[in-house]
Amino acid sequence: MASQGIGTQCVQAGYTPGNGEPRQIPIYQSTTFKYATSEDMGKLFDLEASGYFYTRLQNPTNDLVAGKLAALEGGTAGMLTSSGQAANFYSIFNLASCGDHVVSASTIYGGTYNLFAVTMKRMGIEFTFVTPDCSEEELEAAFRPNTKAVFGETIANPALTVLDIERFARAAHRHGVPLIIDNTFATPVNCRPIEWGCDIVTHSTTKYIDGHGVSVGGAIIDSGKFDWTAHADKFPGLCTPDESYHGITYTERFGLEGAFITKATAQLMRDFGSIQSPQNAFYLNLGLESLHVRMPRHCANGQTLAEFLSAHPKVAWVTYPGLPGDKYYELAQKYLPNGSCGVVSFGVRGGRKAAERFMAKLRVFAIETHVADARSCCLHPASATHRQMNDAELAAAGIGPDLVRMSCGLEDSADLIADVAQALE
Repeated sequence: MASQGIGTQCVQAGYTPGNGEPRQIPIYQSTTFKYATSEDMGKLFDLEASGYFYTRLQNPTNDLVAGKLAALEGGTAGMLTSSGQAANFYSIFNLASCGDHVVSASTIYGGTYNLFAVTMKRMGIEFTFVTPDCSEEELEAAFRPNTKAVFGETIANPALTVLDIERFARAAHRHGVPLIIDNTFATPVNCRPIEWGCDIVTHSTTKYIDGHGVSVGGAIIDSGKFDWTAHADKFPGLCTPDESYHGITYTERFGLEGAFITKATAQLMRDFGSIQSPQNAFYLNLGLESLHVRMPRHCANGQTLAEFLSAHPKVAWVTYPGLPGDKYYELAQKYLPNGSCGVVSFGVRGGRKAAERFMAKLRVFAIETHVADARSCCLHPASATHRQMNDAELAAAGIGPDLVRMSCGLEDSADLIADVAQALE
């Protein structure tokens, strides 16, 4: 059968029921799985057979949903995690350890920045942060002999910068390391980073992919294209025997298509246990089934709001990749021709205090530490998700004290505009 469209994949990929089997992905709400003999289970522990023995490592519901995400992103293997934070942590820690180094875009979600700059730094992993608009010389200068990966976001939260994926992929590959992209805001409906040279994709599935604010989760998708063996000295965890798993070498046993995710499961999920529950994976799949229908509406509402704000006298500035004249408009046309997202960032004239007064008057948009679901919401990042940053770090992340992040849901656009208009007045 010819390659299926993204809508068909959202609905049907990952699971094909047999005769008389459930039409919907079943919820395997069980911690453990029964086997007839110890030998049968031993083969699973030795990674010599496929199957399930304990949900902390793998669960059939989770694997089916991860398979759908892998299909949507054009990858070869995927895994679900308890949150987007866990997904980003695993994606880096699966490659880097104490004494290693990672290059990251500076305009990333505040929680991810803190994970990298503070928590993982305490683990001995150093990060160099570069602006997405850095020169080729600045980008090259960020690499070190011990660099193990490059990280960025397709559309940064909340700065809404658009990463030049091809440029960052070329730089990563010149230095023999993979490019990891957090594709949360774009989703595979609007951008598939693997097609532009990305090697590993992460998601906070809590956002658009779930789309209804009911289940926290994350995901990692491997493209299966990065040749770990060509840079075996950089990635001994993948290319040399793992004594904690009977001397298995992941690239030899599972090939380029499965080595990364198998290692992340066998080592990291085993030891850290940041699992997504089967019930949450079930909710996630329900969200995926309508993702291709919801995203155009989110984008249309975002575009309408951005255009309204850009013409309003009480608005100092507007950032939205789909807005002609936006700094990232051309990159968005390249990587996101069908739309970017429903999130709009802007500044209210009068600064922080004016922004706070504006938000207090909203009635349809709710003030939440959430973004990207069916209900419209808003946030003042400098006093919420990014409050751990100082002024210099906020500036580097593209976040000013006046910045308001508005996430357009699925409501009527006229009602969203009316709510913003009355609050501005």
